[in-house]
Amino acid sequence: MGKPMGFLEYERKTRPERDPAERLGDFREFHLPLNKEECERQAARCMDCGIPFCQSGTDFSGRSSGCPLHNLIPEYNDQIFMGNWKEAAQRLLKTNNFPEFTGRVCPALCENACVCGINDTPVTTHDNEYAVIEEAFAKGWVVPRIPRVRSGKKVAIVGSGPAGLAAADCLNQRSHQVTIFEKADMPGGLLMYGIPNMKLDKEVIRRRIDLMENEGVEFILNTDVGRDISALDMLDRFDAIVLCCGSRKPRDINVPGRDASGVYFAVDYLTDATKTVLGLKDRTDMNAGKKNVVILGGGDTGNDCVATALRQGCRSVVQLDRNPMAPLNAEGEFWPLKKNVYSPGYGQEEAICRYGKDPRMFSTTVKEIHRSDDGAVNEIVTIEIRKNRDKNGRIRITEIENTEKTIPCDMLILATGFAGCDDYVADAFGLERTASGTLAGIGYSTNAESVFAAGDVRRGASLVVWAIAEGRKCAKAVDSFLMGYSNM
Repeated sequence: MGKPMGFLEYERKTRPERDPAERLGDFREFHLPLNKEECERQAARCMDCGIPFCQSGTDFSGRSSGCPLHNLIPEYNDQIFMGNWKEAAQRLLKTNNFPEFTGRVCPALCENACVCGINDTPVTTHDNEYAVIEEAFAKGWVVPRIPRVRSGKKVAIVGSGPAGLAAADCLNQRSHQVTIFEKADMPGGLLMYGIPNMKLDKEVIRRRIDLMENEGVEFILNTDVGRDISALDMLDRFDAIVLCCGSRKPRDINVPGRDASGVYFAVDYLTDATKTVLGLKDRTDMNAGKKNVVILGGGDTGNDCVATALRQGCRSVVQLDRNPMAPLNAEGEFWPLKKNVYSPGYGQEEAICRYGKDPRMFSTTVKEIHRSDDGAVNEIVTIEIRKNRDKNGRIRITEIENTEKTIPCDMLILATGFAGCDDYVADAFGLERTASGTLAGIGYSTNAESVFAAGDVRRGASLVVWAIAEGRKCAKAVDSFLMGYSNM
């Protein structure tokens, strides 16, 4: 390493954010970059540890630790410190097809596993990743890589989210002819419509799509495989098919009044909002303006819904989190996992700025939905809950008596997760599914010859970084199937 003792000399510094009061007025990205000099100082904190757990990409009791892409983090940090930004970009792109996505929306599993973080603060790897790839685009180092020859094999990718894009990129570079089918009007999957523009500017996605098209990848939009085009037709036209259509079936709730109007799934709400921001619609059908909004779900998607509702001018926003509030201070050992401490997300920070308090009600869920005479939701009844594990280790939820509260609600958004892939896609290809609704199979193969699966459709709803890793590994399996071997 260029500066082995840098972690003793420099303090951790993360990239700044726009002030909540300012950023609430628009949908522009709220993160601001560190300058190059500060990035180089932060890179110097990478400590030449014996085993860089930041690269590990392992699971501990179902929780991820370290980078699933096994990014060469010490190598590119060292190059940044020495001012070799082009070399740093080359190291980064060896393992990550799309650092411009992960540098914005990844929860930095690498930093949780940073050895420096055991007794100090971790290296700002996530921010440096963002800085490196943006420098590479700005300097013109990211250029189309057009295969000189073609293998003669045709591959169809169903779905243009991060898993589909990663698989397509790898297979195209292996000289196969790749066609991506996307049922939406824009490529990108949940990157485009499931993540708000203030977290991931859609021009960043378009920039990458343009690059892939120049490299020979074909995108066919507004085409729903299994409905607009049959599985038999796909199997006849392509040598291999990769299903990367996500785990898009939203998990519903079963409470009295669920059929009231004004109750929406989060993915539909965020999609509608983004289309309006991009000018693809004249007005949103699900606008939160001047409404009392309640969001069920305490995860990242719920946080995105809070931030979106605030920008649309909601009257109030409440977020129901079924989990208990995390402690203010961490106790015990957490490394190499994330410390379980209270920390508001960007949406909650914005709600605190506007209303003076955290919008979350912890250990709380919806018990009933009440309707007005016109059938629209006008209030909900909440109840506090307790989570326990039974003798088999499964989580059981118990309602706490006499904790009901009635709160005004003109719009209820369900950010309660996903329950597997769309049935019609699996049925069209005759594919087996797991109990959780994902596609079953060995590795990335399914029970249908020449049909593969990657990303959330196989793994279940997860992170963008895991989807990219899935797409890369699946591409290698497809390449081996087509060619009898793979050097990917």
